Amino acid sequence: MSFRQGLSPSRRWLSSERIALRLLEELGFKVIETRKRILVNGIEVGEVDAIVEDNNGARWGVEIKAGRIDVTGVRQAYVNAVIAEVKPMIVCKGFADDAAKELAEKLGVRVIELSDVFLVDSEELEVVIREVVESTLTDYLEAFFTIPSNIKHEWLEVLNVLTSSQNLEEACEKLGVDINTLTKRLSEMRNAGIFPQWAKKYASMRRVAQIILQRYTALQVVNETQKVLELLKTLKDQLNQLLNTITSIQKNIELLKHGEQK
Repeated sequence: MSFRQGLSPSRRWLSSERIALRLLEELGFKVIETRKRILVNGIEVGEVDAIVEDNNGARWGVEIKAGRIDVTGVRQAYVNAVIAEVKPMIVCKGFADDAAKELAEKLGVRVIELSDVFLVDSEELEVVIREVVESTLTDYLEAFFTIPSNIKHEWLEVLNVLTSSQNLEEACEKLGVDINTLTKRLSEMRNAGIFPQWAKKYASMRRVAQIILQRYTALQVVNETQKVLELLKTLKDQLNQLLNTITSIQKNIELLKHGEQK
């Protein structure tokens, strides 16, 4: 089995996304935003994989495909771009058929074929791998440092279950809810900043949940330590006051003794 055959569709798409964004930057485009949600009257109706800007300041909505683009994909890219008020672009590995190519030309959708322009030698491959590793580390570090410190009790329950479950079905069983209910709860947690937008696969959410709980536990230890230190400081102040009081009483007793002797 080849490395490429061993990749899941989602992993292949993530790899294609990184390669496509790097390619667009090399072609002179500036990446403005990734995975931009498209809203109509406040309701999400779609998502653009990336918004990029060319040298003339024009903005493009980029649809990234791990494989070849078909007619449906061309239509989707065009409609999303129109709603987002940007120019339509697709980065893919070619057209699925002549119909897709003709439709793209008719609608004015710019198509960049990876197979035609992206050639990797050993040095470039090293750079790509390094960038992928750096990007992944950055994603998880951001997840660690940007998690809200105040997490609802019901969210903590979900996080604990995720870390101890192998899949979504097992997590639902442990929580006693159906998949729709858990999915809505996870979406709520994502909107609250608990889960980053890129963590959509169960394995990613599970790893992020582990990171969150480790950070939460560390913060709890820090908070408890601060409380203990504050308590010790209070006890120290009270002890000093008590010592001062005892010293004052001793002085008064000495004065009384001297008075009686006279």
